[in-house]
Amino acid sequence: MGTGGVGSAVAPIVARRDFFERIVFSDLDPARPQGLVERFGDERFAAAQLDASDGAAIAELARAERCDVILNAADPRFNPPIFQAAFDAGCTYLDMAMTLSDREGTKLGDLQFAQEGAWRERGLLALVGIGVEPGLSDVFARYASDHLFSEIDEVGVRDGADLVVDGYTFAPTFSIWTTIEECLNPPVIWERDRGWYTTEPFSEPEVFEFPEGIGPIECVNVEHEEVLLVPRWIDCNRVTFKYGLGEEFIDVLRTLNKLNLDSTEPVSVRGMQVAPRDVVAAALPDPATLGDKMHGRTCAGTYVTGKGKDGRPKATYLYHVVSNEETMARDGAQAVVWQTAINPVVALELLAGGTWSETGVLGPEAFDAVPFLDLLGDYGSPHGVDERTP
Repeated sequence: MGTGGVGSAVAPIVARRDFFERIVFSDLDPARPQGLVERFGDERFAAAQLDASDGAAIAELARAERCDVILNAADPRFNPPIFQAAFDAGCTYLDMAMTLSDREGTKLGDLQFAQEGAWRERGLLALVGIGVEPGLSDVFARYASDHLFSEIDEVGVRDGADLVVDGYTFAPTFSIWTTIEECLNPPVIWERDRGWYTTEPFSEPEVFEFPEGIGPIECVNVEHEEVLLVPRWIDCNRVTFKYGLGEEFIDVLRTLNKLNLDSTEPVSVRGMQVAPRDVVAAALPDPATLGDKMHGRTCAGTYVTGKGKDGRPKATYLYHVVSNEETMARDGAQAVVWQTAINPVVALELLAGGTWSETGVLGPEAFDAVPFLDLLGDYGSPHGVDERTP
């Protein structure tokens, strides 16, 4: 469901695999999925027009196509109807971003985890947050817990890039809706003694050294699903998520907030009701179209500190670096959306083969990390391990 940047990037990745019989790509704009079908000429691909807010129509199509799985690649504001549609149609469900938080105290993913018992009772699986962050970063946390550490102090997800977009001073490489939600909402931190709590946007800046020549980047706290997922399955003392946004990027987001342009509440413009955030989205370039203007690499990873299996202090950064030049040359997809898209495809293959098999509403941490990382390497995009001085 959804064939924007990430949904479109799924197509070239999955086209090289043989674990599935058929995929129906769907979107509100029928030209998007139809364009994918025509571009690849894969007999296993089909196209459909669907409104992501219409859960009944999604469930109806899933039943008609005898779908085993619904992969949600739509904006997370549409998660509730797609999530419900998968349940109603008896399908496995995957997404790459969880249900949104609000000012009344609802945290990321709360609406989905509230349904955990119903999914388990029905024998269905909802694998939530299986993109790159969340997703691969959570797999790294599970691997570190199982194989590298005897005690974990902090699981710190750290994301940075040296990407440049020619011709733009501000051009998010991901959905502006998602970017605004993540960056302007109060960031969540988890600590064993305090549980989940929030702090100010862009708080606790730190300079983090990213591997493979990307170098030092200042990272700040951002609201993200890993902080809500990791403590449910990984024994640790603290969980954080920090993103290397850059001072100019932060200034633009703060300006949007000051001008109320991040609001989703419609305002009257010449007699029409328009949400300010939709205006911002319409004025910015579609992230899926930026690939040929982008240069550089993006790095997603999990920095774990604590004690190693030998009981001595240990610090390890498990990471995944993707080059925009490589993903554009091979698949015609820009690096950020490609890096997100590969992970649910890997998970789908593990589920199809029965290597991963559970019921309920679960995060990636609930599964054995080794088969996932092995298969990621088989896809030609292996992860890296950077041992650091504790």
